[in-house]
Amino acid sequence: MVSEEAWAIHREALLIDGHNDLPWELRDADGPGFKTIDLRKPQKRFHTDIERLRQGLVGAQFWSAYVPVSYSKKGLAVKATLEQIDLIHELARRYPDTFEMAYSTDDIRRIHKKGKIASLIGIEGGHAIDNSIHLLRNYYRLGVRYMTLTHSESLDWADSCSDEPKAHGLTEFGVQVVQEMNRLGMLVDLSHVSPQTMKAALRATKAPVIFSHSSAQAIADHPRNVPDEVLKLVKKNRGVVMVNFFSGFVTPEGARAMKKMFEVSRELKRQYPDDEAKFRDEFRAWARANDYPAGDIRIIVDHIDHIVKVAGIDCVGLGSDFDGVSKLPRGMDDVSCYPKLTQLLLDRGYTKEEIHKILGGNVLRVLAEAEKVSREWSQP
Repeated sequence: MVSEEAWAIHREALLIDGHNDLPWELRDADGPGFKTIDLRKPQKRFHTDIERLRQGLVGAQFWSAYVPVSYSKKGLAVKATLEQIDLIHELARRYPDTFEMAYSTDDIRRIHKKGKIASLIGIEGGHAIDNSIHLLRNYYRLGVRYMTLTHSESLDWADSCSDEPKAHGLTEFGVQVVQEMNRLGMLVDLSHVSPQTMKAALRATKAPVIFSHSSAQAIADHPRNVPDEVLKLVKKNRGVVMVNFFSGFVTPEGARAMKKMFEVSRELKRQYPDDEAKFRDEFRAWARANDYPAGDIRIIVDHIDHIVKVAGIDCVGLGSDFDGVSKLPRGMDDVSCYPKLTQLLLDRGYTKEEIHKILGGNVLRVLAEAEKVSREWSQP
């Protein structure tokens, strides 16, 4: 149960979630324009719909413009990324009473005061820029406010945590990408990248970074999580780690079971490059054979506690990964469940001000600092 005190704290917060994969689920279920799905109606197949967003009191959402790395090998990554960006804009156009596009911290606050959900765009994977700084700039003009440097495979210029290294951190071009993102005011997202690339990006950046959907490796030993040595660097950088909710990353048992998830996925895609249905069937069979307990919602707060302990209260947030994951801790079933987290944080002794930082204040501060760096960069 959520107490009146917790509800009061939650209602006063500006809750910002760092990563929701609904745009890809909509595309997958209904094509790039999601012509038949109506998010005003309950959507049992998804973690997200309008009613449940309202129940969770979500104030701002970074929607992921995710496109699989395999699309780049077919020359389709840029086209599909542009379609996903358009799909996110379409959310705001189709449901103007609920969503409004946001491009700045001022926009987020203004839209939230109107009772709408500020909608922002994050690109998941630097393969989307096709080694072009010009494309990066154009994505910013279209509303993209963060880019995850890699997804599940290493690029020529940055390494993934779940693949063999190619760049051994960041190449010279990778540093240029990070610094151009700084100049633009686009957040550098280090989820999915290797520890070596995390450290290289933290050396290269002039602005605070984010991990849009990552957790603490000390709690669950999975490569997708952030090691303590990097958390200490995030503290110096004043960045924010936005805790992922996926059971396979946050529970110790899930982390052990899912360590080979990306490797298995790549191998199956090599086996079935043109048969998406076969790939899915085989991957689901592997997942069933490597099943693990879901855990419960308290494990998410364990990750928050650890990040606060190592990096400080100013360096943690929420990055659910809703609609991008197959299993969630009990009690964190969908976007309506955020008030339960507020209750647990209150139970563990966090103050109202600290809870507000975790729910969204920290990432709002990071975006404001990135905007400041951009303004200063542009001054003669």
